[in-house]
Amino acid sequence: MKVLVTGGSGFLGINMIRKLLEKGIEDIVSLDLIKFDYPEIDKIKTIVGDIRNIVDVEKAMSDIDIVIHTAAALPLYTKEEIYTIDVEGTRTLLKTAHKFNVDRFIMISSTAVYGIPDHHPLYEDDKLIGVGPYGEAKIKAEEVCFEFKKKGMCIPILRPKSFIGPERLGVFALFYDWAKDGKGFPMIGSGNNRYQLFDVEDLCDSIYLCMTKEKSIVNDIYNVGAKEFTTMKEDYQAVLDKAGFGKKIIGFPAWPMITILRILEFFKLSPLYKWVYETACEDSFVSIEKAEQKLGFKPKYSNKDALLRNYKWYLDNFKNFEGASGISHRVPWKQGILRFFKIFF
Repeated sequence: MKVLVTGGSGFLGINMIRKLLEKGIEDIVSLDLIKFDYPEIDKIKTIVGDIRNIVDVEKAMSDIDIVIHTAAALPLYTKEEIYTIDVEGTRTLLKTAHKFNVDRFIMISSTAVYGIPDHHPLYEDDKLIGVGPYGEAKIKAEEVCFEFKKKGMCIPILRPKSFIGPERLGVFALFYDWAKDGKGFPMIGSGNNRYQLFDVEDLCDSIYLCMTKEKSIVNDIYNVGAKEFTTMKEDYQAVLDKAGFGKKIIGFPAWPMITILRILEFFKLSPLYKWVYETACEDSFVSIEKAEQKLGFKPKYSNKDALLRNYKWYLDNFKNFEGASGISHRVPWKQGILRFFKIFF
């Protein structure tokens, strides 16, 4: 089995590569715009390239059996970048996979395709209303997948909840930074809403199931997320309790905070984007029943487990990324003016 992981240098990509190596799969190719700089570099083939570039894609796709498509432009990218990478890049990959008769193409989508819904839990056949350029692009990327499904390709589509774990920084680094420094943490709204998360190891397990189960089973759409979760306030409080400073999650009225965050985002003073701050005070969880019944999916980690596992990794590796920043999940996002508000907590 020869596997191509797009976005192999990213948070999900490196975790998936490690999962494949654990499973004894040694013929692995990573395609990413970013140089692969992990210890596993000598165990896989790495290509620095762009999924929008047909030459790079054909080079990476040679003799590939399975594509795991994790590469994506995240919400902090420009609208144009999000569209060209998430939609046109997916099209280029699928066109090449079809040309080279790839056996399976596993698409990592997102529950952002559901927007801000009026009911929970969400099911795979619910209406798709993406929030912002990222959610909209994921819907369009899924539509491209269906174009190629009609050509006979096997394209499992996974819609994971926000996933965390070793190597995950991004917006979660803001919370962990405040916890590490003995600060409380503000929450948009009361925090009594239920917001499902997902551990990256469980996501990798669901991807592996799509690699190995019968094609007739996996060639479908599946929601995946934690099975056990409580309220945002309770789940996130577990990290502050672990930090050991006696600090608390503090709820604030939602709409004043959302209005302020909209203004700060407009002036590029905050790293938080619409999908984060407009859903943080709402219930947000999906049914994983279909994945459990058809794929045999059994998530191991609860929300609390995933947050604490990620926080431990953050503390153990803090010196390696101290002072770094960017717009991917691999590095902390700049806190902007939010660093000033940290003083008051």
